[in-house]
Order: sequence, then C-alpha cells, then structure tokens
Amino acid sequence: MTIRIGLIGGGNITETHARAARAISGVEIAAVYGTNSDKVRRLCREHGGTPYEDFGAFVAHRPMDSVIIGSPSGLHATHGIAAAKQGLHVLTEKPIDISTSRADELIEAAKQAGVKLGVIFQDRTKADIRRLKSWIDRGLLGKPLLVDARVKWYRPPEYYANSRWRGTLALDGGGALINQGVHTIDLLLWLLGDVSRVQAHMATQLHAIEAEDTATAILEFSSGALGLFHATTAAYPGYPRRVEISGSEGTVILEHDRIVAVDLRKAPGESSGTAPRDENQSASSAVVDDFRGHQAIIEDFLCAIEKNTKLACEGREGRRSLALVEAIYRAARSPQRAANG
Repeated sequence: MTIRIGLIGGGNITETHARAARAISGVEIAAVYGTNSDKVRRLCREHGGTPYEDFGAFVAHRPMDSVIIGSPSGLHATHGIAAAKQGLHVLTEKPIDISTSRADELIEAAKQAGVKLGVIFQDRTKADIRRLKSWIDRGLLGKPLLVDARVKWYRPPEYYANSRWRGTLALDGGGALINQGVHTIDLLLWLLGDVSRVQAHMATQLHAIEAEDTATAILEFSSGALGLFHATTAAYPGYPRRVEISGSEGTVILEHDRIVAVDLRKAPGESSGTAPRDENQSASSAVVDDFRGHQAIIEDFLCAIEKNTKLACEGREGRRSLALVEAIYRAARSPQRAANG
C-alpha cells in the first residue's frame, strides 16, 4: 500500500522531512506547499510531488493521506487546523505552536476531525535517551534530586538575518528557548515529570533579534527535584547538549544524546561506566542533516494511523513543553516565581 504525504513549509526542515519520508518503504511525497516557489519546485524535482503556492489548493490535493508541517512555528496551528478539517492526519515540527491557546485549538480540531496529531520530538527515539528513560522508570536512579541541562549552541548572525521569522515574536514566539531549547524542555518533562514552579531570566546578548538569544531557569519539579536549565545561541563555537541527572541512587550524564557517564549504586543490567556505543547512532545524530530521528518519528506516526496506536508524542503531550516554555517566559518578566500553566 502506498502512503502519500504532503509537506508544508518548503525550507531546510522540509528537506529533512522529505528525505526521512522517502527512506520509508511505501511512502511517496504527494505535494509540497511553501511561499518560496523556487525552493518548493526544487524539493518536488528531487523528492516528487506537486508544488503549490496556494495553501487551499494544497490541502485539497488528492490522493494525500497526511501532512508534515515544517512552516514557521507561529503557523503550525493555522496549517494543522486547515489540514485536519480536510481529513488529513497531522504531524508537526516542534513546538506545536507558539501559544498554548493556539495549540489547544489545533488539538480540538484534530479531535473533532478524528485524525491523528503528532509533534516531532525526535530525541525520544534515540537509543541512549530511551535507555536512560527506562532506568529512571525502573527506579535505578532512585528519587530524582537535581538536573543540570545545558544547550550552549551558536548561530551566526546570518542564521537570523537571512530568515523572515527566526528570532521574531510573531512567528518564532521567542528565541533560543522556544526554538532550540524546547527539545531539552520536552526531554526533561518526559524523563522527570511535570514542573510546578519556575524562576527565570532572559537576555539578548549577541544577536540583533527582538527575542532572547540566552535564557536561564531554575525548575522545581512536582517530584521535588530541582533543575538548572540554560539555553543560548550565543556560545561560540557551540557545544553538544549536556544533561546531568542525579538521584538518590546515582548520576547519569548525557552528552550529544549519548550516555557518557553512569554512576549508580545498582547496576542497570548493562556494562557499568559509559554506556555501550550504539553503532546506528553517530556523533552527528543531533544535526538536522541526519534524518534518522525524523524517520523514526514518521514511522511511528504512520504506524499509529494504520493500527490506531498511541503516538510517541501526540498533540496534548507536545503541548506540555510549550506550557513550560510559556511559564519560563512569564517568570522572566516577573521578579516572582510563575506557576507552570
């Protein structure tokens, strides 16, 4: 059976979506929508599909079963709602949108239309991260006590200057926190559970953008654990993401999405110290050019459609990270702690 997918966006991430989808047996690109006709036509030449500059015509294209959204974050709900109303299943890039109110409208539209709604958080598919999730769920780290998460990346000036939406409040919803940091926010919530209160500070330290390029936050988890979170696009030349989690029974450290240190009182049933290398996971796994994480998410999405199973990250689950991002932004605007909404 051939599965026909439409792509929304036409930018760099849509290229990743196209490559990931075409790597799956039985999947074809049916149509591509974007505002840059040259990019859209190039994508169609390379990956197949009919190019569209008219969004209404795009969502009416048939045969087409589902769409993958890679448009600017502030348009995710707009595009997703229109697709859902046409009976198309929806898989959207992170974040689900730039406000929880718009995310709620998208979630409700998908529910009313009876279609699947997924959010792309490909880190959930990575081998060492899933291994750590299993250890935490099994209680091998004991009671969570402290987490230190650092996203110290670098984006050159042209990353923002050459984009009409990156770093803008209207279409990006913010800067380093909601765009780059949201992956790690999702990861912390997935691994450690809800955050009840936050304190935060934002600054635009380096780039000529209206949003923040640097964010710091203190997180109070519902479990009682405390967390320190840093996200920036101003740390030249850029460093791998690092997440350190300490519990009453030991500590595990992730770097570049690989477990680099394991110090637990009770062995996890695998070799002690650094976790065994996953030969299918290269050091470049966090780079968007490596589409394997996206491919795994798309495969999960298609399986959920076919078998009516639960998605790796469905719409309401994807909303959690956005709600925490909103809480951090509120806290940064106030000297008092802001409750997570």
